[in-house]
Amino acid sequence: MIRFFKRDKNIEILSPATGKIVPIEEVPDDTFSKKIAGDGLAIELTDGKIVAPFDGEITSVYNANHCLVVRSESGLELLIHIGIDTVKLKGEGFKRYVELNDKVKSGDLLLEADLNLLKSKGKSILTPVVITNRRNIESIEKMDGEVEKDKDLLMKVKMKND
Repeated sequence: MIRFFKRDKNIEILSPATGKIVPIEEVPDDTFSKKIAGDGLAIELTDGKIVAPFDGEITSVYNANHCLVVRSESGLELLIHIGIDTVKLKGEGFKRYVELNDKVKSGDLLLEADLNLLKSKGKSILTPVVITNRRNIESIEKMDGEVEKDKDLLMKVKMKND
């Protein structure tokens, strides 16, 4: 079948959090550092609010309220995981503002974490932001430095054409 006007899907992912970008390889958890969960970056949080990085839909939520997956309108799936080993807190210090299948707009508040509580419990506040469906990705351009949620670019992603 010939497809006319098929264009590359380029997606700009705004930062879902405020803080300092850390390479995913430096996250102290093999699931993230070895890119088992997907490829992306981590953010060392300076505030605990997590917002939608693009318009999309919530496709996974967790009872511990420490992470979720949001899918963009073009099919990119992004896991946002607050902290390392924070599932063990069983939801303590976290608040979720969305439910499964909710439609979200860029900048909508998704999750919130009490960073002081996490630190007092000995948990890292390093927050991986990873693309879980990387088989659909042609390339990822990762930013570095400091980012502000819903303002600064975190990654530029080029999706494969079908």
